[in-house]
Amino acid sequence: METTLVTPAELHALNEAGLAVVIDTRDADSFAAGHIAGAVNMHDIFTFLATSDAAGMQTLKEKFAAEFAAAGLDGEKTAVIYEASMNTGFGQSCRGFFLLSFLGYPKVKVLHGGFAAWAAEGLPISTAPVAPTPGGFEIGPAAAAIMMDVADMKAAIDDPEAVILDERDIDEWIAESSSPYGKDFCPRKGRIPGAVWIEWYRMMKPGPHGPQMKSGAEVLAECATVGITPDTPVKLYCFKGARASNTFLALKEAGVKDVAIYFGSWNEWSRDPSLPIEEGLPYGA
Repeated sequence: METTLVTPAELHALNEAGLAVVIDTRDADSFAAGHIAGAVNMHDIFTFLATSDAAGMQTLKEKFAAEFAAAGLDGEKTAVIYEASMNTGFGQSCRGFFLLSFLGYPKVKVLHGGFAAWAAEGLPISTAPVAPTPGGFEIGPAAAAIMMDVADMKAAIDDPEAVILDERDIDEWIAESSSPYGKDFCPRKGRIPGAVWIEWYRMMKPGPHGPQMKSGAEVLAECATVGITPDTPVKLYCFKGARASNTFLALKEAGVKDVAIYFGSWNEWSRDPSLPIEEGLPYGA
């Protein structure tokens, strides 16, 4: 099975051959201090807060289709997305992978190990400003099945076949904090009813150059602890779809067939008092 993850050496070969558009999702200061030669900085892949209603999804599509076109994506080149390392950017490179998949882009990869792995291999780092040649990015047949809205998540709560998987950090899962932006960033703390939990860090393990994704068998072993098999419909959420995207990639690489993300996630769900939540410690602990 073809993998979404590429090694630094594989990316270097793609880049040297002019076959890649490399997208750096780190903040502007980190990018300026040193980046993969030719990479384009798109930090808002991480920062943009989406809503899942029709207007929000249209804004999301238009915004990122324009930005990916400006970065040079043309349907032929492979988009390769990276962050600092796999566990320090809250899944931001994987969020880029998910967004491009949703927009129907045909060739998307994630640099396994991120910039840390690239630097550890001694591959070229540049501080030069980048002026990409704009591409003719067009929204492809949207992979609508991987993107959930509020109604989809409400339906999942009542679906005995589906598993709602929360990947947030422990303080969010136990309702001590509402978000990584601060304990009270969102108006409510808690969980979507019926959700099970695998903290997103558990999809990764130490590698020679920092954290890397676990193997497919290891990911499936983690999934088995909450009743997920390759045939289980999995409905992911976190705070804004980044950590969920990290888990989305891990599950797809492991062969889980039906995986979707509620991209508005807790940032959207918690702000609507009509939507049900579970509060306090989970499982009546």
